[in-house]
Amino acid sequence: MDGPGRGAGPVTALVPAAGRGVRLGADEPKAFVPIGGTPMLTLAVNGLVAAAVVDEIIVMVPAEHVDRTAALLPPDAPVRIVVGGAERTDSVRAGLAAAGDTAFFLVHDAARALTPPALIARVVDELRAGHPAVVPALPVVDTVKTVDSGGKVTGTPDRGALRAIQTPQGFAAGALHAAYADAGSATDDAGLVERLGVEVRTVAGDPLAFKITTPLDLRLAESLLTARPAVTPC
Repeated sequence: MDGPGRGAGPVTALVPAAGRGVRLGADEPKAFVPIGGTPMLTLAVNGLVAAAVVDEIIVMVPAEHVDRTAALLPPDAPVRIVVGGAERTDSVRAGLAAAGDTAFFLVHDAARALTPPALIARVVDELRAGHPAVVPALPVVDTVKTVDSGGKVTGTPDRGALRAIQTPQGFAAGALHAAYADAGSATDDAGLVERLGVEVRTVAGDPLAFKITTPLDLRLAESLLTARPAVTPC
């Protein structure tokens, strides 16, 4: 429940799921690749529902997979399916165009299928506390180098100031709409919002919210999924 001075209004989650998953080596969109028998997309949506902080979920998929997607999602969940685009930004724009009146958006990668519901709730709590953009973050544990086009090392950033960013990324609705109205691209949605001068707040991420990108990631996800209790919609 919203308290005094806290942001009120509905939360809409946008789930881009039109990516082809080339690095995963799959012959279908990555979101439909199963982990322990359950597609990533289903697991990601179940996590959003289980968090109990999202009012509507909009899933963006390739046109040829719309009917298939409907059969994979929880029948009682507040989910809508729209056709995504060739690029991730195109899919998010399609989700924004389909969304109704909402106060906040979450943009969540289907490939982060094991994201704990508690992390999702943490992002929404910070949005409702008045922060216009919120992203989950983890400290970088590896040494990071900058390199030039020839592979020569040009610097070693202080990893103490670096963070690996996860999803869901949360935004006040106006901030995300404005970011996508502006031309340009970025590796994440927060990058687009940052260009507008909007302050982005970080919250503690979770190792389970890792992105499943390679066959090794998939094997790890399958192992982790069998070792934890199932996440089912509320």
